[in-house]
Amino acid sequence: MNDLLNWLDDRTGYRGLLKSALFEHIPGGARWRYVWGSTLTFAMFVQFVTGVVLWSAYSANAQGAWESVWYIQNQMLGGWLLRGIHHYMAQVTIILLLLHLMQVMIDGAYRAPREVNFWFGLGLLALVLGLSLTGYLLPWDQKGFWATKVATSIASMTPVVGPAMQQLLVGGVEYGHHTLTRFFALHAGVLPAGIVALVIGHVYLFRRHGVTVPPKAAAAPDGVFWPDQVLKDAVASLVVMATVLAIVLWTGGAHLGAPADATEPYAAARPEWYFLFLFQWLKYFPAGWEVVGAQVIPGLVFGLVAAMPIIGRWRLGHRFNLGVGAAILAGIVMLTWLARAADNSDPDFLAAKAEADRDAHRAGVLAASPAGIPPAGALEMLRSDPLTQGPKLFAASCASCHRYEGHDGLGRIPGDAPTASDLAGFGSRAWLAGLLDPDRIGTEAYFGGTEHARGRMARFVQRGVAGFSDSERMDLAKVIMAVSAEAELPSQAAADSADVSAIAEGRVLMTQEPIECTRCHTFGEWTEEDIGPVLTGWGSRAWMLGMLHDPAAEPYYGEDNDGMPSFGVEQILSREQMELIVDWLRGDWYAGPEH
Repeated sequence: MNDLLNWLDDRTGYRGLLKSALFEHIPGGARWRYVWGSTLTFAMFVQFVTGVVLWSAYSANAQGAWESVWYIQNQMLGGWLLRGIHHYMAQVTIILLLLHLMQVMIDGAYRAPREVNFWFGLGLLALVLGLSLTGYLLPWDQKGFWATKVATSIASMTPVVGPAMQQLLVGGVEYGHHTLTRFFALHAGVLPAGIVALVIGHVYLFRRHGVTVPPKAAAAPDGVFWPDQVLKDAVASLVVMATVLAIVLWTGGAHLGAPADATEPYAAARPEWYFLFLFQWLKYFPAGWEVVGAQVIPGLVFGLVAAMPIIGRWRLGHRFNLGVGAAILAGIVMLTWLARAADNSDPDFLAAKAEADRDAHRAGVLAASPAGIPPAGALEMLRSDPLTQGPKLFAASCASCHRYEGHDGLGRIPGDAPTASDLAGFGSRAWLAGLLDPDRIGTEAYFGGTEHARGRMARFVQRGVAGFSDSERMDLAKVIMAVSAEAELPSQAAADSADVSAIAEGRVLMTQEPIECTRCHTFGEWTEEDIGPVLTGWGSRAWMLGMLHDPAAEPYYGEDNDGMPSFGVEQILSREQMELIVDWLRGDWYAGPEH
């Protein structure tokens, strides 16, 4: 072995290289304040390793990116941990860069002859931020898609070349497959290559000029890089790794939102916390002046920081630089806090975020379902899901009159009072029991906001049912079971199977006094005066679709229709959209293994 090592040393001179690297003298001795550069290098190394492994399972195309990230997160062995480390180490890298920059500024290590090394550090900061920005899009989820759309729109503000620059980044006029592949090329190729080059140059210049020794340490004895400083660097790197692992285990890994949908605006889109200050900053600039806040002023600030080695030559230049650095840091912290506070007090943002979280969770449930992700992709999986699309369509087309548990289906409370019944649980025994309750039929949950509040049904309940004896109320309960059974609700399937005899008895009681539903409604072959909706199949999928298609048709309200639009006849909603609403209201969707 010794002969082999001697041969290798003769051919490469590796022993001399190791000796010069490991046994370098450190003026003033090893110190904890010197660990930031090493921990930063360690963090970048972890990013490269985890990034390459993630790359092996990632598919950089608009129809496979989200799906491949979901596979990494949920099916690949240790994938969630690996992705979590990559995600949170990226954020720690930015923090370490800022700490390293602060240490350099405090120690005055930016002054001659270290100006170029300081500029290399600023270049590293810009490239790392670029990595974070480009990596944000790669999961191809709603959050990353819309945040990137905002970021690239800032590039379009650049005078003269702005539109061309945006088109170059986007890969055309629309955000899609080419946008993703270009950002992936930047994230996995161009920017890492630039970082490697700058790190090598940074380390070379650092070795050339040596450590900037603080005045208090100048009189201390010199140390040696190995093992004195290496031990401190290793402990600090271990602390960084342990911190990232703790965050990953605590949070469960990196978040994955719902698949990106260019047709579905994402009101909760926000940049990551390290860009949040810029998002808040731009709020203070009126329309047409955003370029000043997004490019001119930040460019001037960055230029001022880059000029610090020159400013530091003056007698009070170092103190000026420290004051500028402290002011910039304080401004970033303040703007970030203001952005968080504004979001936490904005009900529209909170509602949009809750909706986004629901969609993200639902996408995971559907992807893990027996049907899995369809060949058309995860986006199609969500677009055909009643639990996802039903509430949105209900809020857009139905919530102007109806409510769902008092809200618009998405958790928001409309400003206007409802003018039609609350449809949560429609067709169920509980919903019918409320309709036939003398104290509730006239409320906003049922007929309170409609013309039917003064109709025959309301009078029957408020006068007739109100006087029922106990035995008649028991008969009414059986009628409720019978009518509700017509809906064939998935949530009541077990109860309907268990109450077959009571349901059969209820069907007979419907035709008899004092209940006698068939006096106004048709049920099977029984009817006297067909002036109300047909109860045969009432609440079933076909019945509800027919009601949405044309409530003014004879089997439904006919001439008594109280302003409900004919969504199908008037082509307000497509057949597929009506099916999504109906299936959501009926609870006819995949509920997941937990249900």
